[in-house]
Amino acid sequence: MTDTPRSLRPASLLVHGGTMRSEFGETSEALFLSSGFVYDSAEQAEQTFLGEVQHFQYSRFGNPTVQMLENRLALLEGAEACRATATGMAAVSSTMLSHLKAGDRVVAARALFGSCHWIVSTLLPRYGIETVFVEGADLGQWEQALATPTQLVLVESPSNPMLEIVDLQAVADLAHASGAIVVVDNVFATPLLQHPFKLGADVVVYSCTKHIDGQGRVLGGAVLGRKKWVEEVLQPFTRNTGPAMSPFNAWLLLKGLETLSLRVDASCRNAEQVAQFLESRAEVVRVWYPTLASHPQRDLAMRQMSAGGTLVTFDLGSKEAAFRFLNRLGLIAISNNLGDSKSLITHPATTTHMRVGAEERARLGIGDGVVRLSVGLEDPADLIEDLGQALDAVAQRLAAE
Repeated sequence: MTDTPRSLRPASLLVHGGTMRSEFGETSEALFLSSGFVYDSAEQAEQTFLGEVQHFQYSRFGNPTVQMLENRLALLEGAEACRATATGMAAVSSTMLSHLKAGDRVVAARALFGSCHWIVSTLLPRYGIETVFVEGADLGQWEQALATPTQLVLVESPSNPMLEIVDLQAVADLAHASGAIVVVDNVFATPLLQHPFKLGADVVVYSCTKHIDGQGRVLGGAVLGRKKWVEEVLQPFTRNTGPAMSPFNAWLLLKGLETLSLRVDASCRNAEQVAQFLESRAEVVRVWYPTLASHPQRDLAMRQMSAGGTLVTFDLGSKEAAFRFLNRLGLIAISNNLGDSKSLITHPATTTHMRVGAEERARLGIGDGVVRLSVGLEDPADLIEDLGQALDAVAQRLAAE
């Protein structure tokens, strides 16, 4: 096994972190497509199940390829431990359900991905867990909600899709005083642009499906935290409920990590140019991007993040204008995924946030004209040309009316 020093910088960790080589000395990480593992003796099998010796048992519990991914992510994030899951939502649900029990209380930022919102609003109350939503940017609401003892706080920053920024350190201080652990969904910022553990987070979750894979190939998730919490709280839950990551998916995600810094850096530069262009167009009612002077929380975003990210959200005023715009795009594809090498765009009100309901969408600011653009690796001039001709079509329709 390669003992990777934590002193390596992120770009080096993304290539070398956590690598384990077999006796064959392979350069690429080995892919262990095996459901189970054999023992030298019955005694070794017994000792393995007792936890007296370290030996792989079953790929639902652990797998060498998956473990390499976990180790690399932990080194990159500066976490004591990591467990990979089958999907990003498995990471979120496993984190919450492993930690909570009937009678506990959760406070969450209202601006969450649709499935995360459903877990907090619908699933947890079924099990006798109290849930409270607050406006993520309003520290007064956090202070009021966390005046009551709480077991878990869930935050997504920047949020999906409106790119709301939460003051992570301030919320973490309030949460810890209330007795809660702080769980941060860091998927929009990626492990490179924001470091939640340095801002008070206890647990960080990712959908590895997004930037970490970055090429639309596989699903995956990750949960990172302190070793004691991961081994004593999270691991018994994931081992027995089974949201295990496929070794093949882990291998592809390891390959994705090797180019993560290059891809994220390029996409951030593209996204900023695209955001500036969109803000210059009369057909666009409003643009949300963390580095724009018009973003209401720009200063906070730049304190917490090293760049603005790869997502741009903008409002075209109506569903009709948004659909006309989407349908005229040529280079940019309509898809609800994000963090891909290809630029992808979606209409949240009818896709990712459809099921939160019209009233809740209105509270979140997700109007019928809002679209979310995940900016990829294309030449920014080509992206701007595509966006421009689609906006021209909107302008022509408005002029005809």
